[in-house]
Amino acid sequence: MEAGSHVKSRVPLFDGMNKIPGGLMLIPLILGSIVGTFFPAFLDLGNFTTALFKDSALPLIGLLIFATGMQITLKTSGPVLATTGTILLMKSIIPAALVVLLGQFVGLDGVLGVSILALIVMMDNSNGGLWLAFTGRYGDARDRGAYMASAINDGPFFTMLFLGVAGLADIPFTLLLAAVIPLLAGVLVGNLDARWTEIMRPVPNMVIPFFAFALGTGINLGNVVTGGLSGLVVGAIATLFTGTLAYFGYRFILRRGRKSGIGIAAATTAGNAIATPAIIAAADPTFAPYMEVATAQVASAVLVSAVLAPLLAAWVLKREGGIDAPEAENAGIGSDNADAVTSGSDSADASARKRSTDGV
Repeated sequence: MEAGSHVKSRVPLFDGMNKIPGGLMLIPLILGSIVGTFFPAFLDLGNFTTALFKDSALPLIGLLIFATGMQITLKTSGPVLATTGTILLMKSIIPAALVVLLGQFVGLDGVLGVSILALIVMMDNSNGGLWLAFTGRYGDARDRGAYMASAINDGPFFTMLFLGVAGLADIPFTLLLAAVIPLLAGVLVGNLDARWTEIMRPVPNMVIPFFAFALGTGINLGNVVTGGLSGLVVGAIATLFTGTLAYFGYRFILRRGRKSGIGIAAATTAGNAIATPAIIAAADPTFAPYMEVATAQVASAVLVSAVLAPLLAAWVLKREGGIDAPEAENAGIGSDNADAVTSGSDSADASARKRSTDGV
């Protein structure tokens, strides 16, 4: 039993936040927006106060991306890589490509008050913690190992890449490279020394609340009210759309039969995605006018997708008989290959399920 399990809280702040989907990110973000809107002078006191509560977002996000990369192992079996690739294709690459195609016709303003920036950020990433929790109950080793997809699409790199290639953003190659270097460095270090991987595993729980608060200080509550409702609606639509694509990937590419509903659980927006509009706006000032509302809309999408995606996935599994189907049915891998999944996979899964956060 972990030492932390013996600690009793006078006020269960951490556990309370974790009861809300994406709460570890959303609640500090809201608190930061309250402080930034009504008490901005507090953030300008200087020294450590300003450094931590106002200016810490980008360094802490970089640390999170580095720690995320450390969870990506190169020792994976073929079925795990196939599942990971399918999720990346259906949940990230195809939706992002469609959004930038839409942007060619409607411009950066997007549609119905939802900018292209908000749309692509809602769709090109996924909630790794929720994926692990869901596949831990309904999936097998391939599904749990495909957590790598969330580690790869987490962060701003995909958004930068697609907006830049489509010509919708003027993002220099050096910034694209800078966005991915922390991830690659984490992969390198994590594969060289598994001990470092274990040491860095708690990083999301430590840094997410702090950079979320810092991001929130730049968000005006008036824009949150304006963008929140539309974010809920578009977040639900994005969940249904990307969930359908992921389902088709599981059924027709991976041929998982009655277990195909598992793929729908990938149709989420990661809590870390709330930070992406600010990162894109910093890279290309053209997106600065859209940043605040896009952040609010993405925050709403995080919440609604975290609730809707697992419910929809479980409903489809039950309807198609996938919940009661034997674990080995249509598996395509034997127990030996299942054991070949990342040496640290099981411990990573257990840790992420216990955290049950949106974090990564």
